[in-house]
Amino acid sequence: MAYPSPVEWPASFYALRRGDGCPMCAEGRPDELRYGSRIFAGDVADAYLQRADIQRGYTIVIWRGRHVAEPTELEPEEAVRYWLELLRVADALERHFEPVKTNYNVLGNSLPHLHTHVIPSYADDPRPGWPFPFPDEPHGERDEAEFGADVESLRELLG
Repeated sequence: MAYPSPVEWPASFYALRRGDGCPMCAEGRPDELRYGSRIFAGDVADAYLQRADIQRGYTIVIWRGRHVAEPTELEPEEAVRYWLELLRVADALERHFEPVKTNYNVLGNSLPHLHTHVIPSYADDPRPGWPFPFPDEPHGERDEAEFGADVESLRELLG
């Protein structure tokens, strides 16, 4: 596989990685974000069901402690708490949506603040057996009634 010529990461990335101007730190812990609704408020993490019409059940779990970019920056007890809360959210997603498989992406290449994309995979996925292919083209939002019903059901499951 051929790769394009190397490109330097922008200086703004390094500032964000240090936590300078991190939007995830600055947003606090709101119930609603422009891209999703909070379905879980834990001790160290929040989970937001995504409005984007990409994949039903697509959720982002965000670390809400001090700024860290990588899971390796967490103290052992912080890591345990984060992953247990993330797994609690994933369990609720699996019970509600009944996917064939659940994928967990910890990336942070565009926003270096610890967060995990939790993506249910279904039997009719575009590429079964592979990671979910995110679309390159713009996408709309999920049907508001169905989205609202999913939010309420997940909040109940997560108690």
